[in-house]
Amino acid sequence: MVTRPLRGDEIVACAHRVALSRGEPFAFSAPGESAEAHRRRRAAEEWREHVLSQLVQAHPGAARPASVPDTLQHLEAGTALVVSPVLPDDVLGRRRSRVQALVRVGRRENQHTYAPVLIKNIEVIETALTRRTLEASLEDLVPSRAHFRDGVGVRATRSVTRSGITLAHATRVLGVLGHADPQARAGLIDRHARVFWLELAGRDHPRFNLATYDELYESRLAVLLGHESWSRGEAAFPTAPHWHRECLECPYAEHCLRELEASDDVSLTRFTNASQQGLLREHGVPTRAALARLDPQLARDARRALPENAAREVVLGRSIENLEELIYRARAHVRSSPLRIVDATDVGCPGADVEVDVDMESYNDLTYLWGAYVTLRAPDSPIAPGYRHFANWAELSPRSEAETFSQFWSWFSALRDTCHRAGLSFAAYCFWAQAEDGAMNRAVAVPLENGPRRDDLEEFRAATPREWIDMHAVVKSQIQTEGPLGLKSLAGGAGFSWRDPNPSGEASMSWYEIACGDGAPAEASRRRLLEYNEDDCRATLALRDWLNGPARALPHRDSTPPARADQYS
Repeated sequence: MVTRPLRGDEIVACAHRVALSRGEPFAFSAPGESAEAHRRRRAAEEWREHVLSQLVQAHPGAARPASVPDTLQHLEAGTALVVSPVLPDDVLGRRRSRVQALVRVGRRENQHTYAPVLIKNIEVIETALTRRTLEASLEDLVPSRAHFRDGVGVRATRSVTRSGITLAHATRVLGVLGHADPQARAGLIDRHARVFWLELAGRDHPRFNLATYDELYESRLAVLLGHESWSRGEAAFPTAPHWHRECLECPYAEHCLRELEASDDVSLTRFTNASQQGLLREHGVPTRAALARLDPQLARDARRALPENAAREVVLGRSIENLEELIYRARAHVRSSPLRIVDATDVGCPGADVEVDVDMESYNDLTYLWGAYVTLRAPDSPIAPGYRHFANWAELSPRSEAETFSQFWSWFSALRDTCHRAGLSFAAYCFWAQAEDGAMNRAVAVPLENGPRRDDLEEFRAATPREWIDMHAVVKSQIQTEGPLGLKSLAGGAGFSWRDPNPSGEASMSWYEIACGDGAPAEASRRRLLEYNEDDCRATLALRDWLNGPARALPHRDSTPPARADQYS
């Protein structure tokens, strides 16, 4: 039995997932695609088609072959641009490649050479003062005519790494066909339709250059060969599960999680990587319970010189930089509870006579809804409590974003002024201020008559005592959790529940698309978004009340959890 070839994205995918996708040793039915995953996939497909149409328009001589022979004919003929090529499989190498375009870049031994191009709905570059990146345009695509853009570098994200490996994969397939560029140049088009050229043959881009790719490819090829041996009954299944970030979107996640939970596998400690998990197992720490019993103080001691016969915490701490944090996360799991980082008397959040919890909703980096929930802590206040919202359901643009925020700010600043005149203390709260601050800054950058200015924002943010408080920052400094510090998990643990059965920022994107339409579905989706936004506001209030009360009774993270008979060691 010969299993299907490896795709480029599988070279950096979970090895267990690659093996399971070729045939599982258990009964399995794939779950349906989530609304969030469907939206991401649809957006990616729409962006690819949009950019491809722009490429064809900019290059009238571009070919769009319908088959493998048609593609090979264009490569032999030296067609300058081949979009949506259908490349043959590399049968011996067990490789299958799909890219969005092939750009002719030269000629070698009577063969035209090509560079593969991917189109991704992602950010590719970031500010990096000491680096530079080769940039071209859709109109002038050839890398030899690209120019270096100073002060930016290729991002180190999973999506960019996966794209780079996919391009290296395509380069190897082109090599088998005799059409690979000797410099191994490859193009990556980002979500802004900018073209970035990457040279994969040298030491640049160590996360996905050809040397890195070849090493990863060999390990995934071994998985395929092991799976074939297993399918013939000649060997055990070639891989075993471990928990990692990719699991969150894997169809096999539920099965793997049951298996790992049954053994309390140490990989379930968020957020460990495979290398750290291997080191922990080598030193007799195979479970979360065992990790929780390690001494975090000894892990901190690892930063000093390593003595002879050092404790395993010290040895591990020299290789696992965040070992101390991993121990605390494991302790939160073992206790089935968040833990205190500070003394009980230091747990809490500043309050005010009038408290306003703020949350905004965005779509494609533009904010269409600002909501606020007003809570009165002082009796006989002239302020009306409850939820307020300011929304735009028409066409979304930088100007409409600015106008919506201006309406919110007019109400918000008037409320704040009323409190000050009445001698009432005032405080506003959000969760992850970076998001709200970014939306505010973006909105005031669009000039509006009588609209708020950047100075207005800065005056508010600089107020003493503080009137703009980030609940995420407050919780992070006081509370230890098993995993992420997200509002949904934190407020849920504090006893708050959302009215919507599927409350998530990503799900709200789909609701917004419906809300911008007409008729009953649009009205229902708008109500759903407003309820969701109000609940997000009320969630930060619930989180604050929890910090100022029940959270003070949590165990401290430095107290070793008691061993239980049902825990694995």
